[in-house]
Amino acid sequence: MATIEKAIEIAARAHAGVKDKHGNPYLLHPLRVMMGVTGERTQMVAVLHDVVEDTAISLADIAAAGFDTQVVDALTLVTHGSNQSYADYVIGCKQNEIARQVKMSDLRDNASLARLLLRPSRLEADGSRIQRYLLSYQFLTDTITEDAYRKAMEQVASA
Repeated sequence: MATIEKAIEIAARAHAGVKDKHGNPYLLHPLRVMMGVTGERTQMVAVLHDVVEDTAISLADIAAAGFDTQVVDALTLVTHGSNQSYADYVIGCKQNEIARQVKMSDLRDNASLARLLLRPSRLEADGSRIQRYLLSYQFLTDTITEDAYRKAMEQVASA
């Protein structure tokens, strides 16, 4: 079975040289997301959560590296597919406890006041992104229902 060290190694290699929007090493984001969850499998998924979505590494590669089906299944859910709406993606994450915990930690990190971007040239897009984060977090924490979430996400998308 693969270890947390193996997950960190894969993430470090996959994100090597990549910078975030602030110019910091991108790897710091998945590490912060990992530190925001508990449990070894959940931490593995957290540190790997952007690897499949943003790099050439596939879910098959992760499975071949020795990660068990619980990790691969949760990683599948936290990987936002290009043909999937953001709302459907978040709703899928809620169905799996590992994926739900990872997505909530990801949202907390993305919405951190230290990391939020409100760029004058992109105020509308940045504002919509922040609204999506807030609504998604409220849905994942059962503050709003799926129906209310879907309706609010449609309003954000049409604004």
